[in-house]
Amino acid sequence: MVAATLERPLPRAADREAGARLSVEGVSHAFAIRGAALPVLDRIGLAVEPGGFVALLGPSGCGKSTMLRLVAGLEPPDAGRIAVDGARVAGPDPARLLVFQDPTLYPWRTVRGNVALGLEARGVGRERAARADAALRLVGLDGFAEVYPHQLSGGMAQRAALARALVNEPRLLLLDEPLGKLDALTRLAMQAEILRLWQEKRFTALLVTHDVEEALVLAERVIVLSDRPAAIRADIPVDRPYPRHRDDPNLVRLRREILGILGQPT
Repeated sequence: MVAATLERPLPRAADREAGARLSVEGVSHAFAIRGAALPVLDRIGLAVEPGGFVALLGPSGCGKSTMLRLVAGLEPPDAGRIAVDGARVAGPDPARLLVFQDPTLYPWRTVRGNVALGLEARGVGRERAARADAALRLVGLDGFAEVYPHQLSGGMAQRAALARALVNEPRLLLLDEPLGKLDALTRLAMQAEILRLWQEKRFTALLVTHDVEEALVLAERVIVLSDRPAAIRADIPVDRPYPRHRDDPNLVRLRREILGILGQPT
């Protein structure tokens, strides 16, 4: 029986203000393919309270990653409104960061150099190395600051990618299948790591995953999306304390419910 993380309560309501409030209102989006519009998102509406942890589940290609790109401000939606703390998202912001499935570390830079990239771009000078080292300690990579990406395992590289995001102290962390390419044991360890970081730093988290069990172990709510163009089919609260155990009958029941919504055998 595997627990999600060490025994810790949910963040208190007052603590959750470290995270951002996310509002997605009637968002639709399409891609232009050979002059024709390919609808991807269909009037998505959801709200995430400060310090909340929400997972997005849905079929491959339904638009989950597109949703994260829109929230990150990498492109504007065709219709609808996305706001963080009441302000419309109009472009990227270091307080709102996206972590991808691939760590995308620059091979010619040390781990510390990779983690400090965002600080360099923002012109942070004197305390840059100290902040990068603090982020590396946070993800358990202290002692690896001077090594290069090719010297890291897959799990360590993903930790470095998390540190690169966390060094900017984001209030909203967007996670696009960050554990999808890891082996099973490393994935379990990294799930616990993400949960620990969320509980410790109190950011708001929006996770895209194809793994129903992962969503149930980590998130407070699971949003189930339809086939493309994605619409919300279900918004399921996961009202279970942490640490969560994968054989918890309540989680097993929710897993079957979600697989049924997705049309998959249970």
